[in-house]
Amino acid sequence: MTEPLSDTGSSSVSDAPSRTPPAGTGSPSGPGSPAVDDGRLFLGSCVALIATSVAFATVGAIMLALKREFVLTNQEVGWIGGAALWGFAVSQVVFAPLCDTLGMRFLLRLSFLGHLAGTLIMIMAGGFWTLFAGGLVIAMANGLVEAACNPLVASLYPENKTVKLNRFHVWFPGGVVIGGLASFGLDAIGLGAWELKLGLILIPTLAYGWLLLNQPFPATEGVRAGVSVGEMFRASFATPLMWVMLVAMAMTASVELGPNRWVPAVLEAGGMAGILVLVWINGLMAVLRFRAGPVVKQLSPTGILLASAVLSGVGLFGLSLGGAGLVTFGSATVFAVGVCYFWPTMLGVVSERVPRSGALGLGLMGTVGMATVGLVTTPMMGQIADRYANERLPVPATVALLESSAATLAGMADADAQEAARAATDAVSDYESIGSLPQPATANALRAIIATDASPDLVAEAQSVLGPADNYGGLISFRYVVPLCGVLTLIFGTLYVRDRRGGGYVAERIGA
Repeated sequence: MTEPLSDTGSSSVSDAPSRTPPAGTGSPSGPGSPAVDDGRLFLGSCVALIATSVAFATVGAIMLALKREFVLTNQEVGWIGGAALWGFAVSQVVFAPLCDTLGMRFLLRLSFLGHLAGTLIMIMAGGFWTLFAGGLVIAMANGLVEAACNPLVASLYPENKTVKLNRFHVWFPGGVVIGGLASFGLDAIGLGAWELKLGLILIPTLAYGWLLLNQPFPATEGVRAGVSVGEMFRASFATPLMWVMLVAMAMTASVELGPNRWVPAVLEAGGMAGILVLVWINGLMAVLRFRAGPVVKQLSPTGILLASAVLSGVGLFGLSLGGAGLVTFGSATVFAVGVCYFWPTMLGVVSERVPRSGALGLGLMGTVGMATVGLVTTPMMGQIADRYANERLPVPATVALLESSAATLAGMADADAQEAARAATDAVSDYESIGSLPQPATANALRAIIATDASPDLVAEAQSVLGPADNYGGLISFRYVVPLCGVLTLIFGTLYVRDRRGGGYVAERIGA
């Protein structure tokens, strides 16, 4: 029986010459079926992931500019930035189970529209709600790319899933590097407006639309093997290994993405160019993922996960100690080597060991990982950083600075200065009532003073007081994530030993 070729849910395609697929591809052809261009589909998937990572990085990078231009509160800024995480998870959990029914090309068409619409909504925004709506649409488009492209790559290369998923996921850190350098370049030539930075998303979006949206797609593995939606759900929720991997995904995503979200801010508070450290981490991750083939062959997927857990723990602990530039870059290098294979290898193991979970299984992994980082890890790290930063503030110097700032800024007509004066006065009042610096009111008052730019001397003094404290608090928050690496070492060590005793890692095939 001829296996289906065209993407479920896609429009009919004209007859075109069929081809016999080379070994290792997932795009068999039948008589009269159009040829699937594996290379073009894989390239288009990589470009789509670049759009996702550029969007992810850019929206985070313009938060301060949005706050100043639209006079947003910290809570409102948090809602806009948070949408980049939980919006991704919502999109995954809604559309991943429908991938076999609607088709991968249909999901990518939705993501294309989402990237275009979300970017334009934010660029033309008039306030909080339109900014929030645009950020949410972009985030959901990001989730649609993962919901479609992870099963697409697995379908194109069923004999080489882990390696190809690693090469596909080269372009998340790769896109962060591209977006970061492009934003830096715009600033360097005096074109650093947040609208232009946000517009960078449109370049890879238009490119992947041209590469993918009118191409014939293969069917997913599940569709080709006749796996029903019910079987997919049973494999996803009734397989013990799947539950183990979901729990581990929550932790691996937390170790990778949680600290990465904080690296620039934490290191910049300590006087380092944090963005350069982040670019270095992501650049190294991209290179290593591209060269994943020999590593997978040498260590096996579970061996890679075990080594990753150990190295990421060592690197993250080293980062938490702070230190000079070379020491920080050294720790960041170990951390990058540790986390670089986590996300794609986790997806590869699920696709190879629980193949009947199909697109739903891959979508659940992405949902759990991103939702955990957005709803638990990142806020938890921020809370820890606030607590330890507050304890690090020099009490007499901080109180004196707040008092002098309140007196100086209260006499200025500028609205931001007036707000900063009130924040400083309230913080001093709370200090006198409770006998200790209130948290987070003290740090917020210092940030308000810095944001006014009304008095260069006050701004410089506030930065000298707050910077070291913020740096210390952020470094301690890194240290609190390190124990997760110990738990992951136990989990992946157990899986690795079990594989060794069973004769080595074996990928399962549907119907085998």
